[in-house]
Amino acid sequence: MIEVYFDKIENTILFFKVKIKFYSITKKAYNEKQGFIKGEIHFINDSRFYFIEVKDVELRTKDKYSYHYVDKDNTLIFRYDNADHHKEITTFPHHKHLPNNKLIESVEPELFDVLIETQKKSRGK
Repeated sequence: MIEVYFDKIENTILFFKVKIKFYSITKKAYNEKQGFIKGEIHFINDSRFYFIEVKDVELRTKDKYSYHYVDKDNTLIFRYDNADHHKEITTFPHHKHLPNNKLIESVEPELFDVLIETQKKSRGK
């Protein structure tokens, strides 16, 4: 079951293949239902996207996630995560980091939506 989830993640990435120069994925199944996946995507505009998910397919939410997007100079564009800090955020533990140390509320995003956001940001929208 976790392998099906891993395939879904890779297929999500491949949906954007015309914008991708290179990508890599590392997967580890803990058992049939739980696993870890991380990856790196280099886009044709030289921006980069890094992600990590720890997932139990029996749960709707992810145990852990981070979606980190930087420009060609390695400057943060945004990062979504659910690290156990920023308890002042009403959507705790979910939050989004923006440039200049700005932090905003966020819900747990899906990889597809975050990749759509990377493409909008790369077009300046």
